[in-house]
Amino acid sequence: MPGILRQLSGLGGCTHPIRLTGHRTQHRVDTTTGEIGPALRRLNSNDLPAGDLLVRCGNRRNTRCPACAETYRRDTFHLITAGLRGGKGTPEEVTMHPRVFATFTAPSFGPVHNRPGTRPCRCGRRHAADDSALGTPLDPERYDYESAVLWNAHAGMLWRRFTIHLRREIARRAGLTQRELPERARVSFAKVAEYQKRGVVHFHAVIRLDGPAGGESRPPHWASVELLTDAIRAAASRAVVPGPSLDGHTHTFAFGRQLDIRTIHGPALDGGQTLTDRAVAAYIAKYATKGAETATGTLDRRLRFIAELATLNLPPHAERLIRTAWALGARKHLAHLRLRAWAHMLGFRGHFSTKTRRYSTTLGALRTARAEWQRLQAAIARGDNPHPVDDADETTTLVLAHWIYAGTGLTPTEQWLSASLADTSNTHTLEGDDAR
Repeated sequence: MPGILRQLSGLGGCTHPIRLTGHRTQHRVDTTTGEIGPALRRLNSNDLPAGDLLVRCGNRRNTRCPACAETYRRDTFHLITAGLRGGKGTPEEVTMHPRVFATFTAPSFGPVHNRPGTRPCRCGRRHAADDSALGTPLDPERYDYESAVLWNAHAGMLWRRFTIHLRREIARRAGLTQRELPERARVSFAKVAEYQKRGVVHFHAVIRLDGPAGGESRPPHWASVELLTDAIRAAASRAVVPGPSLDGHTHTFAFGRQLDIRTIHGPALDGGQTLTDRAVAAYIAKYATKGAETATGTLDRRLRFIAELATLNLPPHAERLIRTAWALGARKHLAHLRLRAWAHMLGFRGHFSTKTRRYSTTLGALRTARAEWQRLQAAIARGDNPHPVDDADETTTLVLAHWIYAGTGLTPTEQWLSASLADTSNTHTLEGDDAR
């Protein structure tokens, strides 16, 4: 039993691990002669307590696997924080670069129930914060469901068009050509998509103005928060994506009029009353693990047949958005949007979180650091030397592995044991994050 507990504890609370059968062997290789020595270590799935190698699913959705989603949220937090205050390979000088936190919304597709400050909703009622009517249309028959779904489908392209215009606007304000701008300054950003209650996405983004080498170089003298903010507003207003024609009407897609841009102040500039680095990172990381199912009560998996909706208890507004996406997906001139494959996402098929290469570290680097920390801890627990020194520099290690997918999930007994280890696993994960 201790063996199965050790194997399950390595999952960190993952409830839907991937099961693999196969083997892995490590050999010492003489790089001079090419001779392969005897096996240093063998791992065979048949010898493991669970009968399979169990690998964390890595799902970012909180509704699918809370443990893996929490790890993804923490990684996103560290990624965003590194680009705001430095660390993880990013210099601390980025705190002095012009930085803003911007929110880009979708346009209106019809009046919906909302909470407009101290005034009542247009329906005459004052909605509670958890009222299920929030975000649903006042008149569903007049709500433009097709445009809402198509806007979601084009949101990723719209963001790309915005970034192109943003660089143009910055260059124009600096008196530079578009070709000269990369030699003087660089735009770095990290963004995340969030679903509003009405079922359309909007974007939260940290946008930073750096020198030509990114966060490692000082921005030019003309770079300022005011210039960056003004350029963002102009670029957002100019970003337009042409859409398809439906029933004689040609769609075009742009951001909504509500554009919120706030200055992010670093430790040297923060007077205790402005937006902090940590607050921004926590806010963005929170939405990195949520999909359409969180805001609208829709699905967190793909549909195979539209008839599946009959067996699900979905809110009417979410169900109609899904049915609209499914119906539009049958049109040949919309095939490139793959609306049926992304009907559960209400048409949105873009990445939930993206960043420019020079914004900060990567999720892959964070995962590698965590895996290395866990490897060192396991070596210490076994009594091995976590940092072995090779006696001969002419040798290296060859790893031969062959794994086959055997399924997902845990057996009922494994589920019970994993649940009993949940608290301990969370503690270990926190220690791993701190060690990074």
